[in-house]
Amino acid sequence: MPSQEFLDYQAAMAKAAAENPPPEFTTEQDRREHIDKMLGQRPLADGTIAQPADADGVFSIWVMPEEISSDNNCPVVCYFHGGGYRIGSAAAWQPFGSHLAKTCGAKVLLVDYRLAPENPFPAAMDDALCAYRWLLEQVAPSRIVLAGDSAGGGLAPALLLAIRDAELPLPAGCASLSPWSDLTNSGDSFTTNSQTDFLFSKELAEEAAAIYLAGQDPKHPYASPVFGDWNGLPPLLIQAGSIEVLEDDARNLAAAAQAAGVEVRLKIFDGMPHVWQHGYPVFPEAVNAMEDIASFVADMAA
Repeated sequence: MPSQEFLDYQAAMAKAAAENPPPEFTTEQDRREHIDKMLGQRPLADGTIAQPADADGVFSIWVMPEEISSDNNCPVVCYFHGGGYRIGSAAAWQPFGSHLAKTCGAKVLLVDYRLAPENPFPAAMDDALCAYRWLLEQVAPSRIVLAGDSAGGGLAPALLLAIRDAELPLPAGCASLSPWSDLTNSGDSFTTNSQTDFLFSKELAEEAAAIYLAGQDPKHPYASPVFGDWNGLPPLLIQAGSIEVLEDDARNLAAAAQAAGVEVRLKIFDGMPHVWQHGYPVFPEAVNAMEDIASFVADMAA
């Protein structure tokens, strides 16, 4: 049963949306700028700082608690934003990343991978792998945890497959939040949760997948990690809400990894919608999810 704080938060968000409906977008760039302004204007977590980074040509942003800014031995979270591979940015996810950094006591690198339709698959993966190679020059792999939400929650575990295939040192683990991990969009929860998920839908998923894939195979493991070979890969934390259409993407990703002997912590949060973690610290379910991520990072990153 969702908390009263969550129900109040949902009601407030619905009221705000009704009073200030989003504008009609004529271009994808208009949509991106609206999202960036809406999310990026939120304040950073108290005591955190943000710094731009050039990850070998891939623009990124470091966010971290100020007190660990000079600590070269703290955990590092390499994070990939959501947005269906066509919207979203490191700047828009900067406030959320700052809360993640503070909760985990870690430095968070927000990777600004290229977006479709201008840059279709595998551009996002190419940028993710480039940023990871750069990060290996700064940080021991044993201190790195990959993470992401929604599309980024699929990109992060797909990156594990690409890192292994490139014969690079593997990170310590991967946290995947509300992952879009199957671009065939065939999970039953697209139907069973269609009336409870107001952020994502089968229609939106199919539209976004077509734009991102641009005719390429939706079962390619770098696009849909549920179809990958998971042998020998590091532990996963997978979070999903019980009322979101991507619940089965989370369950199926966990099943694929577990079948190969990978350690998986699958957490399905009752009554939670898509990427509810972004509500931190307003309601307890978001706090619990963030603390769960922090526990995973502490356990994995030496």
